[in-house]
Amino acid sequence: MSRPPFRIVFALFPGLTQLDFTGPHQFLTRIPGAEVHVASRAGGEIEAEGGVVFARTERLADIPACDIICVPGGAEATAAALDAEFLAQVRRLGLSARYVTSVCTGSLILGAAGLLDGKRAGCHWAWRHLLPLFGAIPDPGRVVRDGNVITGGGVTAGIDFALTVLAEVGGENLAKTLQLGLEYAPAPPFDSGRPETAPAAILEAYKTRMAPMMPRREAEAREAAARLGRG
Repeated sequence: MSRPPFRIVFALFPGLTQLDFTGPHQFLTRIPGAEVHVASRAGGEIEAEGGVVFARTERLADIPACDIICVPGGAEATAAALDAEFLAQVRRLGLSARYVTSVCTGSLILGAAGLLDGKRAGCHWAWRHLLPLFGAIPDPGRVVRDGNVITGGGVTAGIDFALTVLAEVGGENLAKTLQLGLEYAPAPPFDSGRPETAPAAILEAYKTRMAPMMPRREAEAREAAARLGRG
């Protein structure tokens, strides 16, 4: 008798960061018996940051259940957190999933869906302070696990996150083998990938660049929290 498929759902929304999705997708599709669903609220095309378009996504409502739900982040993550139908489907799938997961600001969407209350969670460092609005406990880890909730930090942390999930589901040897096969051996030319290590001038320049986004994203996050009954 064959085993049932191990169902993985990536829940996409307009304006996601494509690497938050494609990095984990590259690895998690290798889980033995994986049945991968790339889905969105309405199905069809979803345009990511930078104009990359993902076609033929499924409707989230058409997926009855899953073993893993993974929500990426992106510039429009807090806007997605105000999409009631999208949140309802994320919450429905998350409540019965074996693993509830996200990358980057996808954790804000999990929070808005009511799936992070009392849980430690990771997020991109620039937006991590918004997690408590949803009852979550911010954690600076690159990959954070709290029970069945596994969340990654910003963008490239999605690959570390995926390897953590691979080891959990398929065993450490599988994770190591895929890491070798995909030659994941990061050796960045600069040590400026974290606010703790970036030169002060670079950190300030990035904060200045992000400053115009802050009021809108904070307002959207607060509205999402209010709708959840936490405002």
